[in-house]
Order: sequence, then structure tokens, then C-alpha cells
Amino acid sequence: MPPHFSDRVKSYLLFAGVLSSLLCLHPSKVLAQQPFYTDDTDVTNKGKLHFQFSNEYDLLQRISYPARTQNTAVFELDYGLFKGVEIGVDAPLLAIHSASFVRPRTAIGIGDVNFHLKYNFYKEREGSRLPAFALNMTIELPTGDTSKQLGSGFTDYFLNGILQKSLTEKTKLRLNGGILFAGNTTTGVIGIRTRGRVFTAGSSLVKQFTKRLDLGAELTGALTSNFQLSKGQLQALVGGNYALRKNLTFDFGIVAGRFAASPRLGAQLGISLDF
Repeated sequence: MPPHFSDRVKSYLLFAGVLSSLLCLHPSKVLAQQPFYTDDTDVTNKGKLHFQFSNEYDLLQRISYPARTQNTAVFELDYGLFKGVEIGVDAPLLAIHSASFVRPRTAIGIGDVNFHLKYNFYKEREGSRLPAFALNMTIELPTGDTSKQLGSGFTDYFLNGILQKSLTEKTKLRLNGGILFAGNTTTGVIGIRTRGRVFTAGSSLVKQFTKRLDLGAELTGALTSNFQLSKGQLQALVGGNYALRKNLTFDFGIVAGRFAASPRLGAQLGISLDF
């Protein structure tokens, strides 16, 4: 067997194994809280607002050259429309830094804007083995400048299923499984660029260590419908949040990824505020 073919088989088995493990985990619970990408079943209370801001600085995979780094600042606002239902909008401000021969060397601007509707149709109950269930439906509009790689140029339609379960009083496990029906998953340079169906999975485990401090870890991945590993995404994140006040947290995380669609290494800081 040729060496390069053997390497591809090993990479595929690694990716398939991780995704299989994610999908076989027990039902989970995680707050769609930052810094984690794995969504939770919690929604903003009816008539209330929730705001969060995050800034992530990433070193890009070598295949992204001449682009070298990307800074993504995301502003998100959610509103409790009904009991168990929230709507929200988020917009990224991107800065992509490239090699010296690229003009402009740094591209800055608004990326693609997302609108979502989240429905928590079953809450976890004491004494029950069933997890909480929710669905999150997202539409992303092509508002970013494609000539600067700030936008995908496509309208994206995404559906994500969410399970969450309390393993102990202070430990939450969360599991996501989603499908992008059309468009692609890119935010700036990061993400799967191939247009079409994309399957996503994610799982996170978060523990409350003190009244103010939560820490956790997660694995997330994405794969195209034709299972092209070279265009796939696999990344791990460790981080948490610290409560500055009852309604305000400071969020932090470190991320590392493999394959073209993931950042090589990155750091994230942010805040989350309930009104």
C-alpha cells in the first residue's frame, strides 16, 4: 500500500472514530454558553434579552496560505419570544491577515449575519433518565464581502438537534448533531468551503468548580456528504467562564484543530450578559 494512501486511511479512521464516539455519548447538557461551540437546550426567558460578545484569534492551517491568521469578533443578541422559544441574531467582525505579497495584507469587515430560532420542547426533570431536548434552526445571509474572503456568498440553512443531561448536580454533558442543507460553513477563512450538505457533531462536558467558576472541554467536527477529509473539520476546546456578577460572566477558551476547515490554534475571550 502506498505511504500516502495509508496516511489517508489512518486520517479517515481517526475522524470517523471521533465522530462515532461523539454520537454514542450519553445525552448531554451544556449551556450555549461561551466559549463552547456545542449548543445547549437553554433559551432566554420570555420577554428578556441576552447579549454575548466573543473575540477569537486563530492561527490558520498551512493549507489556508497566503492567509495566516484570523480574528473573529462576534456580537450576539437573543430575545425570549415565548416560553421555551428564543430568537436571535449574530454578526461577526473579521480581520484576516495574509502574507506580505497580498494586497490588502489585512482584510477587515463584517462577515455573514446569522438569524436563529431555538425551541426547547422538553426540559430535564428530576428523577427522570430523559435528557432535555431542543432544536435550533439558523439562516445565514451572505452579507460579507466575498472578494476579501469575509463572506461565503451563499445563503446557509442549518438545523441542529440538542440533547443535554445532568450527570451530577454540578456536571453537565451536552451533545449536538446537525445538518447544513445548503450553503457552506465558512466564517471568513475558517470552515468547510464546499457548497452542499454538511454533517456536524459536537459534545462538551462542563463542571461547576465553585459558585463562580465553570470549566469544561469539548470536541466538535464537521464532514461533507462525500466524506472528503481534506475539507473536513475537527477541533477541541478547553475553557470556561467566571461569574463577575449574577448576570455577567467572563468567558475564556483555547482551541486546537485538525484538517483544513479548522483553526490550527486559537484563543477566545468574551462576556455574556443577561438583561
